[in-house]
Amino acid sequence: MVTEPRSLSVDATAQEAGELLTPPEVRAIFVCDAEQLVGVVTRKTLVQEIVATGRDPGATSLGDIAEPPLFTLDASTNLDDAFRALEDQDLERVPVVEGGRLVGILSRTVLQRRLAEDEPPPQQQV
Repeated sequence: MVTEPRSLSVDATAQEAGELLTPPEVRAIFVCDAEQLVGVVTRKTLVQEIVATGRDPGATSLGDIAEPPLFTLDASTNLDDAFRALEDQDLERVPVVEGGRLVGILSRTVLQRRLAEDEPPPQQQV
């Protein structure tokens, strides 16, 4: 789990989110209000809510444009259940929350690798 996901406050601007989303490996910015996860902003959000509508990115707060997260996992969820949930929801990454507070991001690929490490080696037949 990535324990320090990129996040901004609801008062941050769309311009600030755009700057953080510039590197290709950054796919989403999580929007928090006093550490409580309230939404997600992606490049698609910025195009739809700022570019297409002609809004000023420097004057638009993330609280106004953040989309509610589609799915979250509780920090107490065990790894097998977390992997099943990501598979069932067909998600690559999901925010992890504890009492509504954003504590990390869990990737299906990393989770799959971790579960494979925990599997006992196959029994050799004699």
